Amino acid sequence: MANVLKVDAVTKEFSDFVAVKSLSLELKSGEFVTLLGPSGCGKSTTLRMVGGFEEPTSGKIYIEGVDSTNIPPHKRNVNMVFQDYALFPHLTVRQNVAFGLQLKGLPEAEVTARVDELLKLVQLDTMHRRMPSELSGGQRQRVALARALAPNPPLLLLDEPLGALDAKLRREMQDELRRLQRATGKTFVLVTHDQEEALTMSDTIVVMNEGRIEQMGSPEELYNFPRTEFVARFIGEMNFLPVQVKTLSDGLANVAWGQFDLRAVPVSADVKIGSNLIGVRPDKITLHANQQGVGQDNMLTGRIEDRVFRGSSVHYTVEVNGVRFAVTASAEQNFAAGDQVVMAWSTQNTLLMNTAEAK
Repeated sequence: MANVLKVDAVTKEFSDFVAVKSLSLELKSGEFVTLLGPSGCGKSTTLRMVGGFEEPTSGKIYIEGVDSTNIPPHKRNVNMVFQDYALFPHLTVRQNVAFGLQLKGLPEAEVTARVDELLKLVQLDTMHRRMPSELSGGQRQRVALARALAPNPPLLLLDEPLGALDAKLRREMQDELRRLQRATGKTFVLVTHDQEEALTMSDTIVVMNEGRIEQMGSPEELYNFPRTEFVARFIGEMNFLPVQVKTLSDGLANVAWGQFDLRAVPVSADVKIGSNLIGVRPDKITLHANQQGVGQDNMLTGRIEDRVFRGSSVHYTVEVNGVRFAVTASAEQNFAAGDQVVMAWSTQNTLLMNTAEAK
């Protein structure tokens, strides 16, 4: 697939700080991409530069191979959906969706056909005569999406569009956005700080921190193989242990946590002998009454400090030598607070990170 967007060494400086620092990325046509990170990481500024609402201090932005760095927003072949929807309150649903097409001077028959197609796509074809004030938050969001998709842009930018919705509607709109992206085949670029939203919706996640890209990859890759402590902490829950790396060979490492020897897989670049960090996801740890028949490389014996029932799973807090581990287990297991247990997990799920890279 061809690249629909290329951001080449883009920097954005404001008077008192640098929001984006020499950022480069390329996005393929037809992807759902999420820019994910905490407030102030530069994700919204990056999106606004792609949309033409902010001018880069340096660097270039190419849309479908065309240098668009200095092209104004209304002349770029992209559209943007904001959190506040920005619908015209005096126009009906149909008129809102048709507005951009009519502004382009397209024939009325073509406008009507395109609007009909989009209203059916967003499931508002029976509400086309309603005013925005007569719609729910989710319905207004779908009108905004239909209006943005009407000119058939190859790239749709979404600046935290679900932030104002309640939890239930937010989940419904996540499914709706993903459905629309697949139905249209367009490239969607979403900005959010919500890790669950990013994991649920994305083909590719770009994790940003302090104006730079920490890691870019599929949801599975970022969850299972985060390369830095920042990514590991930001996406999902992780148990961390400071360790000493004793040996490195053939993509495996022997490490020591105090008196305990463990085996790990390096995921950061340039891991060296000495002080480093390992991470293990709570859902990668299994609990056992004893070591008999466990058959895992890494095992620690501890005591259950707390047990929280979560429906299909149980969250345990297990204490080992004064360190608390989070463990997510099947609800069928029935250990109680105070029980002694063996925690076990595989080498492949023991992620060795270079503390020099952790931010």
